[in-house]
Amino acid sequence: MAEAGFDYIIIGGGSAGCVLAARLTENLAVNVALLEAGSSDQNVLIQCPAGLALLAKTGGANWKFETTVQPGLNGRRGYQPRGKVLGGSSSVNAMIYIRGQREDYDNWAAQGNPGWSYVDVLPYFKRAEDNRRGADDFHGTEGPLHVMDLTSPNPLGAVFIDAAQQAGHTYNPDFNGARQEGVGMYQVTHRKGERCSAAKAYLTPVLKRPNLRVFTGAHTTRILMEKQRAVGVEFEHEGHTKQLRAAREVLLCAGALQSPQILMLSGIGPRKHLVEKGIACVHNLEGVGQNLHDHVDVVQVVNAPKLTDSFGLSLSGMARVLKGMVEWRKYRTGMLTTNFAEAGGFVKSQPSERTPDLQLHFVIGKLVDHGRATVLGHGYSCHVCLLRPLSRGSVTLASKDPLAPPVIDPNFLGVRDDMERLSRGVRIMRELLGQPALASLGGKEMAYSANATTDLQIEQFVRDYADTIYHPVGTCRMGNGPLDVVDHELRVHGVQGLRVVDASIMPQVVSGNTNAPTIMIAEKAADMIKAAA
Repeated sequence: MAEAGFDYIIIGGGSAGCVLAARLTENLAVNVALLEAGSSDQNVLIQCPAGLALLAKTGGANWKFETTVQPGLNGRRGYQPRGKVLGGSSSVNAMIYIRGQREDYDNWAAQGNPGWSYVDVLPYFKRAEDNRRGADDFHGTEGPLHVMDLTSPNPLGAVFIDAAQQAGHTYNPDFNGARQEGVGMYQVTHRKGERCSAAKAYLTPVLKRPNLRVFTGAHTTRILMEKQRAVGVEFEHEGHTKQLRAAREVLLCAGALQSPQILMLSGIGPRKHLVEKGIACVHNLEGVGQNLHDHVDVVQVVNAPKLTDSFGLSLSGMARVLKGMVEWRKYRTGMLTTNFAEAGGFVKSQPSERTPDLQLHFVIGKLVDHGRATVLGHGYSCHVCLLRPLSRGSVTLASKDPLAPPVIDPNFLGVRDDMERLSRGVRIMRELLGQPALASLGGKEMAYSANATTDLQIEQFVRDYADTIYHPVGTCRMGNGPLDVVDHELRVHGVQGLRVVDASIMPQVVSGNTNAPTIMIAEKAADMIKAAA
């Protein structure tokens, strides 16, 4: 079934796709189609910040991918949740607003990507942002994305900060300001007590624009090519195979796991791999799907039965949640406005590091197996993740079936340096959690981590329990080298009319959560696309 043409077709209604749809349709002479494989984001578990806990258990709005067997994780398969809904992962994440370090972007530029230094990208962060603290040299107040402090923070966050200061870490009120190092409360993407996803910020306000058409339940199967030019998209929708034509550009925003998959299904990628899967190679591009890397992370859980201020399964805990549901429904305030990972920080694994190479997320409940496991009682948890891993993996095709999940191999802890840094991070985290401010609450570290005290035992604990903290990047890397996929304007090398706009273009993962940087990438890309029209 062929449908009418559009100027631009956006594949993926996640953080980047929503931004592009809103910015490109500002020109009413331009027609845009947005294709999202998932559904609408009109689900109370998405809009209520604390609903992410139930989303984790039910797997709703989620692709629920798994990795290949990981030797670095003692033969376990990792979990790779990605948003399958308008807003993408910004509709199911923990809503933390972090940009990364100045040095991250300066390194991108130094790798042959002019226009991507910190000075270049800061205006786009500011343009996206409406920070409730007000505008300054680092923050904006005119953008669609609402960023704010938690309105009803759990008292445990302040206790964590006290403990961190007792351990010698400095307090930092703004991780996105002049410096990143230190501990503090995270700012979140909330608006009026609800999640402010990329869909809520950018897409919902423009859905009635006559030049925008949004297709949900639309699973892209391939990009249509004529010689070396992208001319449209084929997708499954409402039980039919459909095609749309793009007069100007196809914009691939399916994320670090699915953007390379769609390129390869379209015949763009490593020739040998495509031929093995029975796909005609339209354009040999060896780097597609390579350079996959992610923030590897491990969690320490503390059992504290008397700590009923934390989230937990108990009679008193359930009574508090029911009361909180009533308050949230009436006023959009109270305990259900939590993002759970309310406090945290950025620390160095050893004093010689120039900038922090570890991130902490302090969770006001016992978190086991990505929140999928049901755990009785009360307590708290702390993540430590490695910010700049050296290990690199890949995304490849399982088959030429476009509905089959990709083969995801992050190669977690494949480089020894990653293991050593994360092990030092476990010791730093344990020392922090053992300070008087938290120790006075009477908690006890769960045995499976508490029993790991020697270097070898800590390494085994990490290999037995570490996994992603949901920041895969790099599989359509930006640069001008033989394994790079897009140039500094995000145009696919050797192909006309096709750009990739999402976290897959990051040459190296940023030192922090990736949602805000992905929104920035799309804001910058929108200007590039408009300038090329």
